[in-house]
Amino acid sequence: MINKVVADAQAALHGLTDGMTLMLGGFGLCGIPENSIQEILRLGVKNLTCISNNAGVDDFGIGLMLQTKQVRKMISSYVGENAEFERQLLSGELEVELIPQGTLAERCRAGGAGIPAFYTPAGYGTEVGEGKESREFNGKMYLLETALHADFAFVKAWKGDTAGNLIYKGTARNFNPMMATAGKITVAEVEELVPAGELDPNQIHTPGIFVQRIFQGKDYEKRIEQRTVRPATI
Repeated sequence: MINKVVADAQAALHGLTDGMTLMLGGFGLCGIPENSIQEILRLGVKNLTCISNNAGVDDFGIGLMLQTKQVRKMISSYVGENAEFERQLLSGELEVELIPQGTLAERCRAGGAGIPAFYTPAGYGTEVGEGKESREFNGKMYLLETALHADFAFVKAWKGDTAGNLIYKGTARNFNPMMATAGKITVAEVEELVPAGELDPNQIHTPGIFVQRIFQGKDYEKRIEQRTVRPATI
């Protein structure tokens, strides 16, 4: 029986070194690999290229890695609610490649599917398209975008089994599934870890063949980036 379980985040990140390219799943602060990020902080690895939809907030998620200057380059779709990310971008301390959100997702998916490049209309005629090959299809202009890959892909799922099969919940499905396919080593941390065979095959979002290491996470904060509530009524 295939068993991909490791004891904890420390074991899961074995082999992570300076200068690597990482994918980190999640959307805002939803479905981010909190335990893996804490271990990256503990290891102190530097000069990382991080591929993520955004960079967390100042005191949580990838934002903590920016504070410790462990990130050399961010590949993401927006700056978000992170003042330190914005400061490092404007000061030139951090190399940043901003990508339309759909293009970012598709570049990750293409990397996992073995597709080296694809054409998309998003960004044509803007700064996004500068220096990129363009081509006309059916009277419309498209940009050539290349696939993204990573040395490590870190994803967070709601539930997983010992063979590495994963089920995500809600918004955590936005980037985690694509990134899980595009890492040389994919590390999955899960809220609940069950024996192989217990998950309904029809509900699995990431097949275990894409996952090399899996562990049960702990102490998840699950912060909300922007909490909006209605005024209390009398």
